[in-house]
Amino acid sequence: MNGELISKKELLEITKISYGQLYRWKRKSLIPEEWFIKKSSYTGQETFFPKKKIIDRIEKILKLKDDVSLDELANMFSSKINIDDININEIIEKNILCKQTITLYEELYEKNFLYKFKDLIFMTILEEKLSNGQATLDEMKLLIRLMDGNYDKLQKDNGRIYLIRKLGISFCVGFYGKDIFIDEKSKVVFIVDIKEYIEKLKLKIQL
Repeated sequence: MNGELISKKELLEITKISYGQLYRWKRKSLIPEEWFIKKSSYTGQETFFPKKKIIDRIEKILKLKDDVSLDELANMFSSKINIDDININEIIEKNILCKQTITLYEELYEKNFLYKFKDLIFMTILEEKLSNGQATLDEMKLLIRLMDGNYDKLQKDNGRIYLIRKLGISFCVGFYGKDIFIDEKSKVVFIVDIKEYIEKLKLKIQL
């Protein structure tokens, strides 16, 4: 699902960047190829972007580009993971996760001290959704089980997980890059975009 789109002309006006900067960042893999969406218009063919994603990405690039090289930025934005066996004390010291979340995760999944990057992704989502009241613990266990079993596909193929409720019953649906349709009596509680969480967490750890 693309959500609201923004034209290339509007994007350049809003962000105050040049055409050259935009396409240089594309060549450097700072902006994904799939965000450049070609559509027919009355002037011919025009390029559009997912509005929220592209503006958020450009704001991050502008904020960080003077302190971090473009190659380092590309690595941060990539879904490729070069971080593993993370010491949990470092995560606590950097205030990436609270101790209560880590303790809960350890109790649920019998983890201890060293974690894979995906464990941090799962804990980040667990902490966020429980603290804002969007999901119950049982719903989060269901969500994490689905993410864990399909993590490689979800991180490579622009995957998302939907938490859906219908008549008091919760269930999760995962998909890779294609639209999903549900009946009108079901409510989408939230959507987890794995790539967005990967990007945010890598930035927190590496900066």
